Amino acid sequence: MFVGLDLGTSGLRALLVDASQNVIAAREAHYDTARPHAGWSEQAQSDWTRAAKEVFAQLAADFPDEVAAIKGIGVSGHMHGANLLDETGRPLRPCMMWNDTRSVDQAARLDTTDHVRMLSGNMVFPGFTAPKVAWVADNEPETFAKTAKVLLPKDYLNFWLTGIYASDMSDSAGTSWLDVGARDWSDTLLSTSGMRADRMPKLFEGSEAIGVVRDDIAAELGLPKGVIVAAGAGDNAAAACGIGALNEGDGFVSLGTSGVLLTGRGAYAPKPESAVHTFCHAIPGRWYQMGVILAATDSLNWLAHNLGQSPADLTSALGNSITGPGQIRFLPYLSGERTPHNDAEIRGGFLNIDINSGPEALTQAVLEGVAFALRDNYEALQSTGAELDSLIAIGGGAQSPYWVELIATLLNLPISLPAAGEFGAALGAARLAICATTGAAPEEIMTKPDIATTIAPRTELRDAYEAAYAAFVKTYPGIKALTQ
Repeated sequence: MFVGLDLGTSGLRALLVDASQNVIAAREAHYDTARPHAGWSEQAQSDWTRAAKEVFAQLAADFPDEVAAIKGIGVSGHMHGANLLDETGRPLRPCMMWNDTRSVDQAARLDTTDHVRMLSGNMVFPGFTAPKVAWVADNEPETFAKTAKVLLPKDYLNFWLTGIYASDMSDSAGTSWLDVGARDWSDTLLSTSGMRADRMPKLFEGSEAIGVVRDDIAAELGLPKGVIVAAGAGDNAAAACGIGALNEGDGFVSLGTSGVLLTGRGAYAPKPESAVHTFCHAIPGRWYQMGVILAATDSLNWLAHNLGQSPADLTSALGNSITGPGQIRFLPYLSGERTPHNDAEIRGGFLNIDINSGPEALTQAVLEGVAFALRDNYEALQSTGAELDSLIAIGGGAQSPYWVELIATLLNLPISLPAAGEFGAALGAARLAICATTGAAPEEIMTKPDIATTIAPRTELRDAYEAAYAAFVKTYPGIKALTQ
């Protein structure tokens, strides 16, 4: 048996699978995010370990024989978070999350420093780890002075499990400290933000073993002794492993809290000025590129909360098929934006609302705004030389046929929906655990899912949506000029 843990923004998901990747069980535990100031987003590391204890307790209670047979664990997690630990491994402050944007000034300073983009292969976004730690150095110097190690979120869970300071290439690529082409920490990048190599964990490929679960933690979780722990992956790389997106042109669109358009790459081909993320994959010798919008289903959830309805009710009212763009335009920049604007301070908005605008029109505008932003991502990806022939849709938003057909039409690509079952980051983490434990080749384990249906672009509506997208593209600079 093997376990994949996915440390998500709102909760921890545990997936128990057998050696043939049959899903035995899935369990979840949830936690909160603190937002003490505008632009701040923090979580307590103790909430993550509590959640881990909860999911393993649930599994052990319901599947004692299967839990006793666990041989390996893989962990995926939300990327870019900064966990500052003292010399004993104790957290010095809460984790600064991926969607924490307080370090705008530090990110701008690092991004304009010579060699940073060239070595890291990426712009320095405020959400990345290095500017967060630079913010701590500038604003909490006592905490920074006590910092002995900096770990990413899933790496903190691995440290708790094993007592080993380790990270994988895919997650570390999002710190602005990794030479992404060389797949190693860069002394130049570290020194640029006042860091040193001795504060960094040891690097592994995601499919490699870092060690075994400590005996005391194994006893507490009900695990046998000697359970191997894989290095794991950042959540998007893990999701790529979960749906078999390993190679050039293998891609997916994720409609989760954030929106992601990702493709595998067989070679390192960065283009930092596009605001496309170029990261190491979780398996050796591969990379991936992605565009990211910070509020995908977050935008829909925000609207649903304010209208007092569920997201599912709002989207179902639109039906299953698109009929053409609406007149209301929505900018989905509720938490700032990454690709292609790299603008942590821009915020969302509605345009063209009239007296007759109701919940359906607002919902349509929100879905279109997110889809337009994903089209921005697609244009940025294409500028790097990436080619996509089709996509697989994952995430909660993929349950809306209307939304998927809208995105397919705007990207002019067929989008496939996997058959019922697990295929996301938790499965990817479990697959990494299988590789780390058995030595199996990733290509043998990380196969593509069965497809339930494929949604084709609506070619007869392409011109109308192209015109609407052209209008959307003009909106960002106009709004930016008004709010500066």
